[in-house]
Amino acid sequence: MIHAIWAMDINWMIGKDNILPWHYKEDLQYFKQMTKDKTVLMGEATYRSLKSYYKEKPLPFGKMFVANLIDTVYSDAECVTDVISFIKSYTDELWVIGGKIIYNLTLPYVDYLHITHVLNYHEGNVYFTPFKLSTYQLVEKKVLPGLIFATYKK
Repeated sequence: MIHAIWAMDINWMIGKDNILPWHYKEDLQYFKQMTKDKTVLMGEATYRSLKSYYKEKPLPFGKMFVANLIDTVYSDAECVTDVISFIKSYTDELWVIGGKIIYNLTLPYVDYLHITHVLNYHEGNVYFTPFKLSTYQLVEKKVLPGLIFATYKK
């Protein structure tokens, strides 16, 4: 089972210079609740960004895979140099947590989308590549002021 989780604003914007362009406590709690102790796949830039937030503390995930074109040794994660082959052959539960390129590569293989819809416009420079969300079935939705937490199934 493959899950992808992200937050995006009304314009499908997901980032600004490799950081979140907003701070919604509920969204951060949701992300942490959904991914805590889970096996995750992320790109190199997302990994470095998370490391900068957590400083010396370990990241709150279980097993971590970091996608990088260069075979790199990480002290707390395994390097994946071929995302498509990896995702096609991975048989356990996996959470894709960013960034844009990793989402683009893995989306055709993802079973569940966990999207925080940020009901506002924000400044940023990284946008999720639009796709037909209508091809997924909405299976869960929670509405808060300014946010919608939605889970979609393929």
